[in-house]
Amino acid sequence: MLDSLWLVKGLLLGFSIAAPVGPIGILCIRRTLTQGMRNGLAAGLGAATADAFYGSIAAFGFTIITTIFVDHSLSLRIIGSGFLGYLGYSTFIAKPASMKEEVYQDGWVRAFLTTFFLTITNPMTILSFSAVFAGFGIGDATSGLFSSYLLVAGVFLGSCLWWFLLSGMVQLLRHRFNYQRLIWVNRISGTLIIGFAVISFLGCRNYI
Repeated sequence: MLDSLWLVKGLLLGFSIAAPVGPIGILCIRRTLTQGMRNGLAAGLGAATADAFYGSIAAFGFTIITTIFVDHSLSLRIIGSGFLGYLGYSTFIAKPASMKEEVYQDGWVRAFLTTFFLTITNPMTILSFSAVFAGFGIGDATSGLFSSYLLVAGVFLGSCLWWFLLSGMVQLLRHRFNYQRLIWVNRISGTLIIGFAVISFLGCRNYI
């Protein structure tokens, strides 16, 4: 019974981390509208996988890896901001495929890797997980290795649940978007993503 509580805690944590709308959420919505639910969900799962990776590092006390990411946080943040800016620009100028056309087969792989890379270049995530897990008691004498596994698994599943719900809801509305509306989806999405890139780049001053 107590072990299952760790899984529930992780589910709630993963869901709450994923839910706020940011660049990943915009990418998930945009890819679902323009490329279908599979690609939209893949975008969310890329972020969920990166969160689980950072959560594992924090939960199992891999301090050496944590130190490496934190020491290179400025470089990673700059790279992530640049990639986000490029992604925003390419999204803005992209021409949507016809709703009846089959999206390229590797589209979901590209969607997954894109959001995984964006999330992994924000190493401050690991510090957030470390603080939250410390609050949960992970790492002290009363918590075991199995509890850590359950918490990290819960974080991943909770995040996946949010992305499934989001992409599913957007998929239900997808038939209402014609070619012209999808062009505006790309333009608005691209503008917002570029905005997030600028904010992220300006935030690099905090690392200097």
